Amino acid sequence: MAKKLYVGGLPYETDQQALQDLFSQVGTVDSAAVITDRMTGRSKGFGFVEMSTEEEAQNAISKLNGKEVGGRTITVNEARPQEPRSDRGGFNRGGYQR
Repeated sequence: MAKKLYVGGLPYETDQQALQDLFSQVGTVDSAAVITDRMTGRSKGFGFVEMSTEEEAQNAISKLNGKEVGGRTITVNEARPQEPRSDRGGFNRGGYQR
């Protein structure tokens, strides 16, 4: 079963292909995604990689966590499940309440 990993501390120039290439060195990558800012399209410096098996995921963590990539030290660990999003501010369209 595939295992999703969080990858933090990425250089801002890192794209999806570069992330996939890095993790392909230690196992089979099912998917790779670099998270970008909606407004600017610029990388936020982190992403997610899905490895084919639990063993490959653990191998990736042990070999790549703390490794220097593009002058930055990356963090690799198991991704936590995404929490449901709540109303994150903005304009309150509910009217005035006491």
